[in-house]
Amino acid sequence: MVNANAIRKRHIYISVPLPNVKVILLLVGEIVLFAVIVVITMLTISEHKMAMNRPYRAAVVIGIICDVFNVIMYSSPLFIVRDVIRTKSVKYMPFHILLANFMNGCCWTAYALIGKIDYFILISNGLGAFFGLVQLIVYGKYRKTTPKDDDHSNKATNEVQLSNV
Repeated sequence: MVNANAIRKRHIYISVPLPNVKVILLLVGEIVLFAVIVVITMLTISEHKMAMNRPYRAAVVIGIICDVFNVIMYSSPLFIVRDVIRTKSVKYMPFHILLANFMNGCCWTAYALIGKIDYFILISNGLGAFFGLVQLIVYGKYRKTTPKDDDHSNKATNEVQLSNV
């Protein structure tokens, strides 16, 4: 027979994690920054024809802004390289992300060179391919010096073991 008081005292709580406030603020900041750039570009730059394979000055300004942010995106993993060289461990440099970063830069660089050269795509993605290559070289140099996490023999466990009594 089941005790009714024991059932009443047990509550099942389903916890749904709330989104991190910092992430939401960063996302809102990104959207606001994007809107500000679009509004300022549309209101302040006249639509006169210009060189550089672009018919309008606004396209050149937006292209430069996009190049700056693209180079920042490609170069951000380079901050980890200093720690990798210091610790001689690639624990926080995931290989698949490094390879995807390098291949993405190479593909877009090749695309920029096909037909009429697009300097906005070529510059930022060419730098991205170079940064990705540097990261892959550092990964290749220090990958064998990183200790494996698969060895759990010397770690304490939370398992309860039965004794042989």
